[in-house]
Amino acid sequence: MSSPSSPSAQWATRPERGSTALMRIMAWASLTLGRRFSRGALPLIAAYFLVTARAARHSARTFLERSLGRAPTLAQQYRLFFRFGATVHDRIYFLADRFDLFDIDVRGAELFDEGGALLMGAHMGSFEVMRACGRHLGKRRVAMAMYEDNARMVNEALAAIAPHARHDIVALGNAGSMIDLAARLDEGDLVGVLADRTLGDEPALRLPFLGHAAAFPTGPMRMAAALRRRVIFMVGLYRGGNRYEVRFEPLADFSDLEGLARAQRDQRVQEAVAAYARRVEHYARAAPFNWFNFHDFWGTAP
Repeated sequence: MSSPSSPSAQWATRPERGSTALMRIMAWASLTLGRRFSRGALPLIAAYFLVTARAARHSARTFLERSLGRAPTLAQQYRLFFRFGATVHDRIYFLADRFDLFDIDVRGAELFDEGGALLMGAHMGSFEVMRACGRHLGKRRVAMAMYEDNARMVNEALAAIAPHARHDIVALGNAGSMIDLAARLDEGDLVGVLADRTLGDEPALRLPFLGHAAAFPTGPMRMAAALRRRVIFMVGLYRGGNRYEVRFEPLADFSDLEGLARAQRDQRVQEAVAAYARRVEHYARAAPFNWFNFHDFWGTAP
């Protein structure tokens, strides 16, 4: 398990670089000037963060070395920062429901029925592209579940960019969280969880990831088990230009846990977390420039 001060949990205490006022300005400029014109600043922004964000650059270089199997070039490191900036910029248009600007290839939509489902992804590619998928899946609402502190920060960002989207955040960690989550799922909502980061003080499994052990939290899967829900793996990969690939894959099904002993339920949860880690590893190798965990993912930094 990880401790609260472990390097793998440092992302939770690192302050965000930006402000609500700046986000409002960026959103206004992007929507006013258009996507093609406003993207002109992305190369400079990516270069700036590549030069100034020393810890993020080191973590990105470590990841690329392990995913590519060789030391990354400076151009490849820049490419990772640029793609991150591009997906952040595109988030403005997804939140504004400007799906017409994008070419989105969706695979795995046949996995969904009329009921709600938990979607588990990682900090890879874009989650906001899932909003477009909701239109393909019977015009379903797509919500995001996250811990209260993170939910508060995201709600501040949404207030600056798309106030109407604030109700699509489910805050975890309070007395009514599970009730709210269950109600949304019963209504047929799709609820996404990014399950690849630990907060440092929660149970986690150390599993093989790109040749080294990394901590994967068990909390999201334990939540799915408590709700007796199906879990579908999700990833929205950015492929350059205006192209995105969305993939849905079956991951786990906890609808049949009734009557099982606690040890059996725990075993099912651990197996599901291991299966999740394998899918994250698969896409980390297949699309390395979509990996947006700019921290010491393996927890090995001094």
